[in-house]
Amino acid sequence: MPTDAYSKLLHQLNKISLLETTMSLLGWDEVTYMPRGGGEQRANQLGALAGMHHELATSKLVGDYLHEAESEVGKSIAATAPAAVNLKLIRKDYDRATKLPQRLVEELSHTKSRAQQVWVEARKQNNFALFAPWLEKVINLKREQAQILWDGKGEIYDALLDEYEPAGKSSEIQQVFTQLKQELVPLVSALANSRNQPDESIIERYYPVEKQQEISQFISKAIGFSFNSGRLDISAHPFCTTIGPGDCRLTTRYDERHFNGAFFGTLHESGHGIYEQNLPSEHYGSPLGSAISLGIHESQSRMWENLVGRSLGFWKWYYPQLQKHFAASLGDISLEEFYRAINTSKPSLIRVEADEVTYNLHIMLRFELEREIVAGQLNVADIPGEWNRRFEQYLGITPPNDAQGCMQDVHWSHALIGYFPTYSLGNIYASQFYQAAEQDLGNLQEMFSRGEFKPLREWLTSKIHQHGRLYTAAELVENVTGEKLNPKPMLTHLWQKFGEVYRLKTI
Repeated sequence: MPTDAYSKLLHQLNKISLLETTMSLLGWDEVTYMPRGGGEQRANQLGALAGMHHELATSKLVGDYLHEAESEVGKSIAATAPAAVNLKLIRKDYDRATKLPQRLVEELSHTKSRAQQVWVEARKQNNFALFAPWLEKVINLKREQAQILWDGKGEIYDALLDEYEPAGKSSEIQQVFTQLKQELVPLVSALANSRNQPDESIIERYYPVEKQQEISQFISKAIGFSFNSGRLDISAHPFCTTIGPGDCRLTTRYDERHFNGAFFGTLHESGHGIYEQNLPSEHYGSPLGSAISLGIHESQSRMWENLVGRSLGFWKWYYPQLQKHFAASLGDISLEEFYRAINTSKPSLIRVEADEVTYNLHIMLRFELEREIVAGQLNVADIPGEWNRRFEQYLGITPPNDAQGCMQDVHWSHALIGYFPTYSLGNIYASQFYQAAEQDLGNLQEMFSRGEFKPLREWLTSKIHQHGRLYTAAELVENVTGEKLNPKPMLTHLWQKFGEVYRLKTI
């Protein structure tokens, strides 16, 4: 039951979102087409806009509308009604924003813009010392932010985690990670010791970039990403950003000697894009028009990348077409050989190119380091050494340089501290959602083998996308699957699939 104050509040939030998405557009341009010489000016622009956004978002006008709307709506509708839920979330976001001083918001925006630019160059040069001073600045600002937002319960890291996985607790995530590690470590060992290793050299043959670009566009559209309201470009690190309803931008990166990177990276980002394109546009600017959490968001990208894109059913449909595109490289390779090659599992250096089995070990390492960094238990200067030590411990290999080690991800330069654990949560959610979808829709692999992706996409929109933030992540998972967060479906999937790929005697 909308009220005058509620309508005015939503109108004001819409205006604030227009400013926020303008910042997103500048950020997208910064990492795609902006000339290198524009770095300082872009940082100044983003810093100024961040200050304006914060000033508007924390204004007395918004506070007054919010207070009045809460009084009016609270008397007329149930607490579980969409408008009531929307107001509850707006209150949380408003209270969080008003705690942060504008000076901190502006400084953090400017710093992360410059840090990202330096990170790109430092990564190219394999020069952690070049990046370290900017990383130090980012971490100090994020610690200050966490100290302001922390409620004194749990860990101070939880204050940053809450931005990406609302109500998430690092202690609970650690419990899930411990369970994963107990099952993943023996699986990694069993696969490593198998006498039936896939021929991974297949994916390292020559795959011309121009043809990869054509295929990326095709496959993204095939699974449901709309290029009428989106585009695909190139950046140093793949990502998805939404400029607003009708404008969603994806990026990927290409390597003519590595097929998996661009193909599965594009599927991954397309999963994010499909979620963004199917959020209820009529609620743009308010929580009901936003994604629930990054864990849920990641479940969509990981589902399309792995549970669909790396499945045998998918390649029964698409492999004959791929062979035609890359006849020189794949003409002598059977479907089975190719399927096993793209599902090779072994410890590797780069997270975004890691296989389904080892991926979560990459996340555990980053999660642990972040917690220690925020708590002040790990200094910036010690990050490369500690990264390498734990990498050896968890994955059995040591990065040869920092570009392939602690500088491989864009997240810390973008001040996205608290983001990493959502990737593993997404993997778990994805398997639970896939299992529920198959119960409702029937054999999904048979559909994929015919190139039919619409039933799954529409099911995801109906069950997840269209609700915005109406539910918490925990509520949504239970509503859709009938159970709470549960890593068992993912672990069952991994043991079964890779047991078959590697022809293990016991699955």
